[in-house]
Amino acid sequence: MYCNYCGKVIQDDANLCAYCGKRVAASVARKRLIRPHAGRKVAGVALGLAEYFDLDVTLVRFVWVVVAIFGGCGILAYIVGWIVMPSEPELRTHGAGVQQPSASS
Repeated sequence: MYCNYCGKVIQDDANLCAYCGKRVAASVARKRLIRPHAGRKVAGVALGLAEYFDLDVTLVRFVWVVVAIFGGCGILAYIVGWIVMPSEPELRTHGAGVQQPSASS
């Protein structure tokens, strides 16, 4: 199998390219812009943007802090993102351990 981004030969069962680090095969970025529960630091806005655009979450958080310090609008943009972006639905187990989205969200 070949990486679609860098063109190098990678393992057939690889989820990430060992050369460029991009996601390949069945692992794709989220389709919706949401704030995930797992891995969030404050409200999950930076993590949601990082997953949506397939970027490193540390890079997104760093850029957000730099914009907040030097630009001044980063904090306001974070609060707007917190309000506008929907939270990821919670998964509940039903019966034999099958997880389904809860209806309470």
